[in-house]
Amino acid sequence: MTARDRRLRVALLVLEDSVFFDLGTVITVFGPRRAGTGRPDLGYDLTLATAVPGAVTTSSGIAVHVDAGLDALEAADLVIAGGCTPPTVARQRAALDALAAAHARGARAMSICTGAFVLAHAGLLDGRRATTHWGYADRLAAEFPAVRVDPDVLYVDDGDVLTSAGLSAGMDLCLHVVRTDRGADAATAIARWNVVAPHRDGGQAQYIDQPVPAEVSGGLAATREWALERLHEPLTVDALARHAHMSPRTFARRFVAETGHAPKRWLTAQRIHHARRLLESTDLPVEDVAQRAGFGSAAAMRTHFARATATRPTAYRRTYRGARPAAMA
Repeated sequence: MTARDRRLRVALLVLEDSVFFDLGTVITVFGPRRAGTGRPDLGYDLTLATAVPGAVTTSSGIAVHVDAGLDALEAADLVIAGGCTPPTVARQRAALDALAAAHARGARAMSICTGAFVLAHAGLLDGRRATTHWGYADRLAAEFPAVRVDPDVLYVDDGDVLTSAGLSAGMDLCLHVVRTDRGADAATAIARWNVVAPHRDGGQAQYIDQPVPAEVSGGLAATREWALERLHEPLTVDALARHAHMSPRTFARRFVAETGHAPKRWLTAQRIHHARRLLESTDLPVEDVAQRAGFGSAAAMRTHFARATATRPTAYRRTYRGARPAAMA
């Protein structure tokens, strides 16, 4: 039996004031297959656990009944803390200690949204890069100066500790975990079933509440779509600006206002995403992938790919070209 065939035990830590949406996200991805549906079984066994079994009141006031106690964390391969109200976390010491013990034993620890405060209070984020909802990033950095808080990304995978931004970014991280554990096909299948994108590019900057210049009426969506159809071509900011009938300077300013990214950075991210899809779904040589993604050469692609993914294209392909799980056939 390979690592991808082994069933994995997931413990969802339900704290006082947990965010109901985040609990639902975890259950949706890692929970059991419902009879009579086409939802795939990904090979996870999910247990909800809390300090005192029984009814636990979430941040929305809805009570969730949890049968298992903190001893469920002792056998978990992955422990997940959803978002919660930050001021309530520190006093829930028993849950924090159980989380820290599970991680010390070898379990991965993961958080969604403000669940990063749970990991931080458990001592799991010191010296690590992590993220949380952009509205709480400054607070996390202030309360835990040993944590390298990155407010711009959707999620951070630091190996045995993973954190995500708010709400829907939790789904992004869950799908990333499935991709890592079960392969790209499994992540795509569960994403399709839940009617969400298997992978989203960009970070939180595009969601932060910031003023948008009035002259952006109409937007640059058409130009971005035009560019996506021509990633294999040597596109430049000047070419994009011409398509939008703007000067390069005006175009760049409006592009950042709409997307949170400079045009070149956005274009590189789209090319990386296209290269990843080709590496996952085809047997094309790396040089051909580089050409189709618009990098021009395998050497150029390797440089950008390493910055974006911290790995090489060939290693990425080995990781994500796993066999389709039998349960999903």
